[in-house]
Amino acid sequence: MESFIRTLPKVELHVHIEGTLEPELMFELAQRNQIPLPYASVEEARAAYQFDDLQSFLDMYYLGAAVLQTEQDFYDLTWAYLLHCQQDHVMHTEIFFDPQTHTERGVSFQTVMAGITRALADGEQQLSISSRLIMCFLRHLSEEAAFETLAQAMSYQEYIIGVGLDSSEHGHPPEKFRRVFEKAHEAGFLTVAHAGEEGPASNIRDAMSMLRVSRIDHGVQCSQDPALVEELVRNQMPLTVCPLSNVQLRVFNRMADHNIIALLRKGVCVTINSDDPAYFGGYMTDNFLAVTAAFDVTKEEMAVFTANAIRASFLPDEEKAQLQERLDHYLSVQLHPIL
Repeated sequence: MESFIRTLPKVELHVHIEGTLEPELMFELAQRNQIPLPYASVEEARAAYQFDDLQSFLDMYYLGAAVLQTEQDFYDLTWAYLLHCQQDHVMHTEIFFDPQTHTERGVSFQTVMAGITRALADGEQQLSISSRLIMCFLRHLSEEAAFETLAQAMSYQEYIIGVGLDSSEHGHPPEKFRRVFEKAHEAGFLTVAHAGEEGPASNIRDAMSMLRVSRIDHGVQCSQDPALVEELVRNQMPLTVCPLSNVQLRVFNRMADHNIIALLRKGVCVTINSDDPAYFGGYMTDNFLAVTAAFDVTKEEMAVFTANAIRASFLPDEEKAQLQERLDHYLSVQLHPIL
C-alpha cells in the first residue's frame, strides 16, 4: 500500500501557500530581509509547531508570514511548495493565498501576486503541474476590509479563479460575509469557504445557502447533522478535508477517530489535502499515508480521493478528463498488471 500511495496521482484543493513556509526557508528569508525571529535555530522553530487549537496555530502562522516581503520571497515560497507537489505526484493544485496578511503590514497586493503567479507559471512549464489560485478573506477582519480586498482583486481576475474564507471560525459565521460573496459572484468569481472545522455543522449549511459555495473546506462537523450528510451526498458538495491538520488542531484526538473514511463510504465527495503542511506535519503523500495507517482501506478507496478531487476542481471538463485518464492508467497498471 505504501508504494501505491507514494506514486498515486493526486490533486490538492486545500492548501494555504503561507502555510507551506518551512522553518529553513523562514530563516533564509528573515536573514535576507533583516527580520528578527524569536527562535535561535530552525530546530527551535520547528519544536514550536505544537498547537492546542486553531488560534494557537494562527499566531505562529502570522509570525512566520512576516518574513515574506518581496516578489522573490513569494516566488521562492511557491516554488518550494511546487517541488513538494512534484515529489508527491500532485498533478494539479488549487492554492489559497491571504492577501490581507500581507497588505496589512505594507506589502502590496501586486507584490504578492507577481511572485506567486510567476512561480505557478514556471511550475506548469517546468514541472507539468497545473494550478489555480484562490484568494481568501480573513474572517476575523471586517466586512469592509474584505470588500477592499475584493476591489484589489478585480484587476487580477485573469489569475484568480475564486475567493474563499479562512482564519478563525468561532465568532465569524458565514453570514458576516454574505454581501461580499454576492459581489464576488457578480464579478464572476467562484466561491469556497472554510466551515465546519471547529465551527458547528450549521456553518456548513450557511456557507452553502448564503455564500453559494462550490466547495466546503474542511466540513468534518457535518457528522453532527445526519440530514446534512445526506444532502452532501445528494448534491455531491465536495469537502476538502485535511486529516493531519485536523489531528494537530485537536478537531480529532487521533487519526483513528477521524470521520473521513466513514464519509467516503457514505458517498460524500470527500478529498484529502494538506492545509498548512509546514506546520501540520506533512504534505499530500503524508496525509494519504496517515489515513491508510489508521484505517483498513483498499487501494481502490484511496484512489477515489483523487477521482473526487478531479471532479471537484475548478478545471474545465477537458482538463479534468485528462487527469482522470492519468489516474485510470495508473490504476490499470497497479491493480491489473499484465502478467
